Amino acid sequence: MEKLSIIVSVYNEEAGIRRFYEVCAGVLASLSVSYEYEIIFINDGSSDKSGEILRDFADRDREHVRVIEFSKNFGHEAAMTAGLDYALGDILIFLDSDLQHPPRLIPEIVEKMEAGADIINMVRTKNSTAGLIKNITSGGFYALINLMSDIKLEPSASDFFALRKEVAEVLRHSYREKVRFLRGYVQNVGFKKETIEFEAPPRVAGKSHYSIKKLFRFSIDTILCFSNMPLKLGIYAGLFSGFLGLLLIVYTLLTRQGAPSGYATIIIVLCFMFAMLFVILGIIGEYIAILFAELKDRPIYIVRDIYEGKKEDR
Repeated sequence: MEKLSIIVSVYNEEAGIRRFYEVCAGVLASLSVSYEYEIIFINDGSSDKSGEILRDFADRDREHVRVIEFSKNFGHEAAMTAGLDYALGDILIFLDSDLQHPPRLIPEIVEKMEAGADIINMVRTKNSTAGLIKNITSGGFYALINLMSDIKLEPSASDFFALRKEVAEVLRHSYREKVRFLRGYVQNVGFKKETIEFEAPPRVAGKSHYSIKKLFRFSIDTILCFSNMPLKLGIYAGLFSGFLGLLLIVYTLLTRQGAPSGYATIIIVLCFMFAMLFVILGIIGEYIAILFAELKDRPIYIVRDIYEGKKEDR
């Protein structure tokens, strides 16, 4: 009998995690005739009572629930990576604990896997709770990275996806960057892919932990990891500057003056050039920061404890 691994990242979700577990366990129970299953909760350094609630799940359902406790908050990407590393299933399904990734779609995912798919990309068609700004920036992010990178990501693909164990093995051993974008790796690794579209329902409780600042930082890191195009901006900026200088030379010769007239014009050109220079230096600095993180080779995450229920009850 094949086994399903449900991998759930949890960070300060005490208000809604019980509801998620009830819904998810109910869906998985309906599949238990054909599949064994495990639910791996990764407690990403929660400061509320999420950890206590997750341990209670493990106490009540030792056969199916494991809790991986981080030593601190390492972030969503690290939590998904830990789930990838510790999962034992033949099919791995990643989803969030706020019910915006509906567990009711798990049977459909399994059905497509049975039909021969190796990877299932869950594409969000609508997210009414995200707001106009977040929807626009999300669309802009995918458009920008697809423009700048040779790797083409499916627009609106989410952190809700499924893998066969063969794909998981590749990701475990060959994609160990410290600055990570797991859903990008999933779309880049090859294998047979299928897509399921879904509408994201409202969060069951709480609010998103991704602020505009965190999303911006995440977007910059992702673009730099998947594309070297920003490094080539220096070449294009140099060509543009040379062309602009040539225009100034032609202007000087045509007006038969020793220098271009107009103090404001000169100041504008200088400001523009220096701004372009500093942007390029900043981009180079970001790449160096990523290289520095890789060279330090610090762990992606640190596990404080793996909890599988009270020992005395075994």
